[in-house]
Amino acid sequence: YPRSHLRRLAFFISLLENAEDMAAYLNVALEPGGLSLIMAILGDIAGFRRMAVVAQQTGLGRRSLHKSLFADGNPAFAAVLDVVHALGLRLQATPA
Repeated sequence: YPRSHLRRLAFFISLLENAEDMAAYLNVALEPGGLSLIMAILGDIAGFRRMAVVAQQTGLGRRSLHKSLFADGNPAFAAVLDVVHALGLRLQATPA
């Protein structure tokens, strides 16, 4: 990523002060859909919450978790749900 993108990303991640902020950030990705965007945002939040802690809570290895969340990973849906749960979030369906 370009350095300017990383600075913007760091700024937005720094705004994630609580579970409500993290849920709102994830909901942005859920609106248009797209697994890669959802996984990237989960990766952002996991990085904010400390990747090693999230890996331990999910039972996944840190490297495996990082690979799933970044670089076009294709994790099993169960792994996605484990990450969401470890972040203190939940997915919720609403009528379109």
